[in-house]
Amino acid sequence: MVLARIPVETQARAAAVQLITDYAADVGLEMRVWPGRPTAVFAPAAFVDAINEVLTGYTVTHRQRRVQVQVLVLHGTYDSADTVQQRDAFVDGFLDWVADRYHAAGANTLIEVSQLADDPAYLPDWLPADVTRVYYATRIVLEGFAAT
Repeated sequence: MVLARIPVETQARAAAVQLITDYAADVGLEMRVWPGRPTAVFAPAAFVDAINEVLTGYTVTHRQRRVQVQVLVLHGTYDSADTVQQRDAFVDGFLDWVADRYHAAGANTLIEVSQLADDPAYLPDWLPADVTRVYYATRIVLEGFAAT
């Protein structure tokens, strides 16, 4: 017997980008969204910062893959009242958006928001120092699951 092949990481990254892009468009938020770290950042923006995976339940005929896509959402350059209100509205709405689209990563997969964490002093350290700004950000972990 051959295990079914599901490109879970590929599908999870694409689903994360599409979920954020579609949600932002639905609520009228002009947001740039990238599948990886961008070469320039202007808030509001979001990008996939990292992907981690845990493989469990592996046998000759069965395996389970749990992929965690870490997305950074940059709300503004500091945590003013406007910025945190934008953050709260985005997070509350996005959680419901994802809950309604749990098969966004593919028919044989599930995806959900599993973690949220704010970073009020996020610094994109890969950018040149002369263009780097400190942002108020939220790290959203979208967790995908597939079993074959």
